[in-house]
Amino acid sequence: MDDDVTPRDTVAEVDATFRTLRRVAVGYFVVFVLGVAAFPVLSLTLDWWSSARLVGGMSPGFLVAAFGLYVFFAVLGLAAARLSSAVEHRMLGDTPTADDDLFLDDGRVP
Repeated sequence: MDDDVTPRDTVAEVDATFRTLRRVAVGYFVVFVLGVAAFPVLSLTLDWWSSARLVGGMSPGFLVAAFGLYVFFAVLGLAAARLSSAVEHRMLGDTPTADDDLFLDDGRVP
């Protein structure tokens, strides 16, 4: 008898996880597109965006292009990766870690 039985996820659980991860990806893609599209919109609509001078004579638009977008991409990527990992961890491969989880409070098996 093989006691080393690993629990497997059902097709419905995998499908639900896939749908959830797809929604997460679409949501973060929308945030990405809005963040990238905001840059030319700000350049066309706000005059001070490209004419004002801040640190070292650089305009706000240049500072955002040079540094801000990289920070935005890094934060967005980390947030998407952390949320996707948390969703996958919670929805797939959930095995009880302690023996207490295998039994109800009165000792019966659920």
